[in-house]
Amino acid sequence: MGCENGSEISEFILLGLSSRPGPQPFLVLLFLPLYVAGVLGNSLMVALITVDPRLHSPMYSLLRSLSLVDVGLLSVTVPQALAHALSGHRAVPFHACLAQFFFFYVFGVSDTLLLAAMALDRYVAICDPLRYPAVMSPRVCRRLVASCLGLAVLHSAFHAGLLLRLTYRGGNRLPHFFCDHQPLLRLSCSPTRVNEAAIFFEGGLVILGPFLFIAASYARIGRAVLQRPASERRRALSTCGSHLTMVALFYGAIVGVYFQPGASYSAPRGAVFSVMYTIVTPAANPFVYSLRNKDVQGALRRLMGRGRISPTHSCNKPLTYV
Repeated sequence: MGCENGSEISEFILLGLSSRPGPQPFLVLLFLPLYVAGVLGNSLMVALITVDPRLHSPMYSLLRSLSLVDVGLLSVTVPQALAHALSGHRAVPFHACLAQFFFFYVFGVSDTLLLAAMALDRYVAICDPLRYPAVMSPRVCRRLVASCLGLAVLHSAFHAGLLLRLTYRGGNRLPHFFCDHQPLLRLSCSPTRVNEAAIFFEGGLVILGPFLFIAASYARIGRAVLQRPASERRRALSTCGSHLTMVALFYGAIVGVYFQPGASYSAPRGAVFSVMYTIVTPAANPFVYSLRNKDVQGALRRLMGRGRISPTHSCNKPLTYV
């Protein structure tokens, strides 16, 4: 049924990663282990950083915020996808779909902005260590996190409002496992030029702006590292490798999905890319960033009773990743 003679829809049908009807057990096998690992890993990071005074530094404060955001990013999409995959019932009410869209982008954009804040932390720690306690003070970190969340909410509300102005009639089958931007635009009966322009310009500013900031920060870090002895150079590179890996995975998937014309959008490719930045990257963050870190391993041993937590570590010392 087309847009001309179709009735206004009240729900969407999420097809998941396959258009075949019925349960999709392969999605459960794919999503459930990643979801459990991601929620437990990020929750453990939040607990360790909160209870151990040795981890009360700006770097770990940002990591705790990133872990909280990643739990939200995982939980806004994966539980629903698992329920649909098990039951085969994939209908989502129209306003519930838009609500999922809104909260998904709040957490997703917060993730990109926090990655930029972490790049700032690395830049100051490596290039200007003497001013690190003043520049990355607890007050500055709190303001950075609040600014990231506030900007993410404004961005998501703006795009959700643009979606509300569109008309949906006839077809309601979304070839995706959650209510994402491009699939919703392709189902609309209204012109979507304004929405697509907003994705490229406003979305590009919010998403690619932090990426350019990260690139500029690491260019400065690279110049500073090249002027240091080989031992310090290796140590500095080890502090940045994990962050750069996750930045590449996260931003590569985002650009592959969103920054392309609507006419060239591929639903299967978009769904596969989405798995990377909605599930794989948030689930991997605590392991790549922190659980291989000696400070975090020590905090975990102390939390499990193998040692005592003692507030002997300076809260403003620029700790490093290993």
